[in-house]
Amino acid sequence: MEEENKVQEEIAPQKKNKKHGKDAQIEELEAQVAELTDKCARAQAEVINFKRRKEDETALRLKYCNEELLLKFVGVCDNFERAIKMDDQNLDDEVSKFLSGFKMMYTNMVDILKSYEVVEIDCLDKPFDSNFMEAILVEHYDGKDPHTVVEVLQKGYMYKDKLLRPAMVKIND
Repeated sequence: MEEENKVQEEIAPQKKNKKHGKDAQIEELEAQVAELTDKCARAQAEVINFKRRKEDETALRLKYCNEELLLKFVGVCDNFERAIKMDDQNLDDEVSKFLSGFKMMYTNMVDILKSYEVVEIDCLDKPFDSNFMEAILVEHYDGKDPHTVVEVLQKGYMYKDKLLRPAMVKIND
């Protein structure tokens, strides 16, 4: 019996050490699980943020995808306006009929621009705004407020909520 007690006394500390060793191992594994869970959550959040940024970027690109084409189209409209102004110079009937066709095409182009949310910047007799206008000439006019647009040399346009082309204007000194 004595020998049995000795063996049990020797085994008891080993069991305690094993139990204590298992607890430490469990704590270590739990810490690893918590760390890996945190890393996984961060990676998942990073992927979600990346996806959202890409979607926002794509939406912005799609919103203004026609900008370059519309800018060229606006230049063509300017040329039609110049041609149409010739009709005011009392030209003969043949040229006048020809220019009436230009007027119809011009009207169609303006309607197309409006359908793409391109609008002319209204600046005549308005205060000069450097965000939407470029002052090309400055002259003094009596009876006009200083820094007021007195003549539009080239129309400016907005595309949705973005400046497509600034207006070139003459302002009062």
